Amino acid sequence: VDKDALDAQVKERKIKEAIEKAEHERFAHDMKKNDKLMCLLEERQKNEIKDLNKALNEFQKNFQGPETRREFDLNDPQALKKDRPARVSDDDPRCTISSMQKFMGEDLNYDKRMKFQKEQLREWSLQQQKDWKNALADQKLADDLYDKYRVEIDRKIMEEQKKEEESRRDVCTAIKNFNRIQVAELDHKNKLEKAQKIKDDMDEITGLLRGDFLSENPEQAIGKDHVLVDRWKGMNQEQLMAIRQCQKEQALEKVRVREQERRRDAEWDRQRIQAARAQLLCERNQQRQDRQLRRDLDFVNTKLSLEQKAK
Repeated sequence: VDKDALDAQVKERKIKEAIEKAEHERFAHDMKKNDKLMCLLEERQKNEIKDLNKALNEFQKNFQGPETRREFDLNDPQALKKDRPARVSDDDPRCTISSMQKFMGEDLNYDKRMKFQKEQLREWSLQQQKDWKNALADQKLADDLYDKYRVEIDRKIMEEQKKEEESRRDVCTAIKNFNRIQVAELDHKNKLEKAQKIKDDMDEITGLLRGDFLSENPEQAIGKDHVLVDRWKGMNQEQLMAIRQCQKEQALEKVRVREQERRRDAEWDRQRIQAARAQLLCERNQQRQDRQLRRDLDFVNTKLSLEQKAK
């Protein structure tokens, strides 16, 4: 019976170790998947930032060239080629008073100048409106990309949580099935032991009833070269004391064996409690990691949103 119980305990320990190993491998696999997912998301974010920077550079190149600036006339490398001669005609406004071509107070080109200024203001206004519309379109595109990125992140997180819950349910189902099998085996073993004990008791009772001990046969105590003590009726006090001493030793041995069994059962119970507690701590640690990962993702998303709004 002790050997069978020890084998069952060893078998239970191996199954628990296999379950713990499978749980550790699953956690390692989940961590690898999370790392791979984060790498993909970081790579995607880098590509999106690169595309936005490229679009911004293209916009600046196409619509914000140096020639569109107000101070371009001061830094134009072709200014000398574009410049007019020192004197074009007698009505040239650049002529000084000493040239006697134009007098103070005469503004002969007022109409042309005002018309040119109005056209220039109109062109500047249209260009600014166009730039503003393009900037709004770029901002809307960036917001749409960010919203898609956030939705994709949330979807993948939900999928990972769903897979983790399914895996936890599978582990709980396996543990329940294992416990059910162990209980069934223990019940079957107890029934066999009970039936064997009843059979042994019946055989012992039958042997006693049919044996020479109860019939009190005087020749039953005489052996070939010694006296059969268990059948001898005329034992002295020393022999009785020796038998009592042997009985006491057997009782002490039985008590010692029971104490060892109790300690062994207590040790197994303690190990099972520690295993359950370790599993609970592992689950709480996983939940904390999930919450920390969620907070980190929210922080990154908030930071990206602020950067996008700043741009």
